[in-house]
Amino acid sequence: MRYRTEAGNGDGGTGVSSVTGGMRVAVASPLNPDRDPAASNPEQLLALAWATCLNATARVFVAPEQRTAVRVEVELHDAADGPGYEFHVDAYLSVEGASLDETEQVLAQAHARCPVSKLLADAATVAVHTEAFAG
Repeated sequence: MRYRTEAGNGDGGTGVSSVTGGMRVAVASPLNPDRDPAASNPEQLLALAWATCLNATARVFVAPEQRTAVRVEVELHDAADGPGYEFHVDAYLSVEGASLDETEQVLAQAHARCPVSKLLADAATVAVHTEAFAG
């Protein structure tokens, strides 16, 4: 094992989630019209986790002077197969000075190696894309 952490939530969709011995994050359901706008939600936390992990992994496959960027969009939908909800998640990678074909190669390598990508890879509502670097 290289690293271990633990997080907990005792309040559900409204309250606080925390990392043992570390940060505390106010959380609020995005479906609650009275939610605290400063609080986070699972959609935002998932987007942050994947954007960070995928971009850090992509950096392994580019020249040190090249900049990379990842943005992740997370949407909450009614579940297609019954009650409840499901996430639809799209990640977009761009690489400074690279063609879209070159960026696609970096994306394929990073997506295959990133631990968060590995968790999400088989989900039908998850996709990865390339886009031009916007700086």
